[in-house]
Amino acid sequence: MRSPLRIAVLSCDEAVGEIKKEYGSCGNFYKRFLEAGVLKLEESGLYERLDLEVSSYDVVDKQEYPDLENIDAVFLSGSRYDSFSPGENNWILKLVDFTKALLEEQSRVRIMAVCFGHQIVGRTLGVMPERSDSGWEVSVTPVALTVRGKQVFGQDSLALHQMHRDVVPRYPPSVEKLGHSERCDVQGIYVKDRVITLQGHPEFNGAIANELLDRRRGSLLDDLTYQDGKNRANKPHDGGAVGAAFLKFLLEE
Repeated sequence: MRSPLRIAVLSCDEAVGEIKKEYGSCGNFYKRFLEAGVLKLEESGLYERLDLEVSSYDVVDKQEYPDLENIDAVFLSGSRYDSFSPGENNWILKLVDFTKALLEEQSRVRIMAVCFGHQIVGRTLGVMPERSDSGWEVSVTPVALTVRGKQVFGQDSLALHQMHRDVVPRYPPSVEKLGHSERCDVQGIYVKDRVITLQGHPEFNGAIANELLDRRRGSLLDDLTYQDGKNRANKPHDGGAVGAAFLKFLLEE
């Protein structure tokens, strides 16, 4: 692909709290994440100035989707919703159908996804997400990378923010494995020139992680999980490296 890269963010939730205050919308939040990836690529010296055209689509309430002729890639966002339920007004089923069409009916527009979006991709590829028997995985967590994962991200392992208790329970047979963590076997899905996903949240920072931990304490998170997460929320993470790797994935011929 050539610059500018036209990326459509499929916003699977609304912005609240710190994200709304700092970024205004989910679309702008992920746009800033991708722009940080551009800077990381430029620092590597391997790429000249890369321009992005990032648009955003509310797939929950408005159920709006981009015209594929006008984009080069989609980015499926995180969400508080369960990826294995139909969802209100069947918006999740519509998202699954759209993703399936991207994979089966064309080969130009590529897919990037994180957390909920990663699970939607897994569901589309035939593996239904489910609640994890290991419970919540939160805050900055080490991810062991496969050989392909090391090639994609250019390092031996990743430290990534996590905030989930749902998982893709096994890798779909049609993909390459990117990595695993102690509580999640399927941390990343890769199909050359087609798909790259992560279960983690490379777009998160310590402030966002701390806010989510505080908001979910007592209702969704027990005290042990909460305190463990707080101890790791501000640790260094590899979100910048992931953003650069996602964009590099789009640029590969």
